[in-house]
Amino acid sequence: MTADQNAKQILWINGRLATCDPKHTAPYGAILGHAIHTKGSIILAIIPQTDIVSIMNENVEVRDLNGAWVTPGFIDSHTHLVYGGNRAQEWEKRLNGVPYEQIAAEGGGIVSTVKATRELSLEDLVAQSSKRLEALIAEGVTTVEIKSGYGLNLEDELKQLTAAKQLSESYPVEVASTCLSAHAVPPEFKGRTDEYIDEVVNTIIPACAKAGLCEAVDVFCESVGFSREQCRRVFECAKAHGLKVKGHVEQLTNQHGAELVAEYKGLSCDHIEYLDEAGVKAMAESGTVAVLSPGAYYFLRETQKPPIDTLRAHGVNLAVATDLNPGTSPSASIRMAMNMACVLFGLTPEESVFGVTRNAAKALGRGETHGMLKEGYVADLLIWNVDHPSQLAYSVGTVGELKARVYRGVDNSAKPVASYPGFS
Repeated sequence: MTADQNAKQILWINGRLATCDPKHTAPYGAILGHAIHTKGSIILAIIPQTDIVSIMNENVEVRDLNGAWVTPGFIDSHTHLVYGGNRAQEWEKRLNGVPYEQIAAEGGGIVSTVKATRELSLEDLVAQSSKRLEALIAEGVTTVEIKSGYGLNLEDELKQLTAAKQLSESYPVEVASTCLSAHAVPPEFKGRTDEYIDEVVNTIIPACAKAGLCEAVDVFCESVGFSREQCRRVFECAKAHGLKVKGHVEQLTNQHGAELVAEYKGLSCDHIEYLDEAGVKAMAESGTVAVLSPGAYYFLRETQKPPIDTLRAHGVNLAVATDLNPGTSPSASIRMAMNMACVLFGLTPEESVFGVTRNAAKALGRGETHGMLKEGYVADLLIWNVDHPSQLAYSVGTVGELKARVYRGVDNSAKPVASYPGFS
């Protein structure tokens, strides 16, 4: 990335930097005694504090961090945050012992969210979704993936992705949009799954790609979703339209979807509770990121955990995401996801921080520009009132820890969307 020559320069001094850059071998990639030099949207340099005199002039504004910790902006690499309605009553029924089959027969499950999403106007869909986005932003999310998949027809898939685009234009956050038309079979195609896949590959994906509303395509490769061969058709379509691929795989059973995603050099395999070593090896060879969704695991009261030790052994990058959605993970807290990844899956706090920074960036195809405090990377900075970076995963809902959120070199106070004050 290159800086706008006329952009504002800021020198951030006296901070403790959790760079998340693997070249710095201390935990969290931490370095002390260094300053961050930003120009507009990018980081020009990370320089020793002793060298700052050489760049200080009337064009460089100096900001004193007073010993605060600084991390890259957080990245939520898996959300479904654009949708209509909620499924709280369905959740209550499940907790009261009503079988999912009965709930589905009564119009519940994903069908209810599809119905609610289709019924909303674009304006109302944006309005409902904005509240969820604001909650993520308030915890430090500066880049977020948003999937479609609750429209399941051309008009409403386009509406979801258009809503995501409008959110990106209204809030200081970067949105990576993903077409997830192969999420479920819509009611009008019940019993005709192959025909629905025809619609996805012949109509929906081409239209979304032509409109420039998505950069990737996702699938639900599962025993209750779509088969490997159906997903392969979707991936071939994505490839033909220049779109990246990823997959909801091995969440409930092992369909060897991870190997299929890896075959297409996919960005990520998400959920992966039932992933086996063959799938892990395939992901390692293709550089595919493992995106963990502890919120869904918790909400569904699952017992099969992702194979964390095997993923570590083969060097697969681990990302952590909220999986924000109405049915299985209605949580807009990235820090809760970090905490659950540690408590439920056994990640270290350091791994959870990397999971929402550098590894999450890789899961969105942004590993060369996002997720680290590093020369040439985007100037998304989080300034924390904490004693140590481990606190970011340790405590949840603590008011005042996020001291300031700086997005592309601009204080969040310039475009307020949350209760946190801008840096001063």
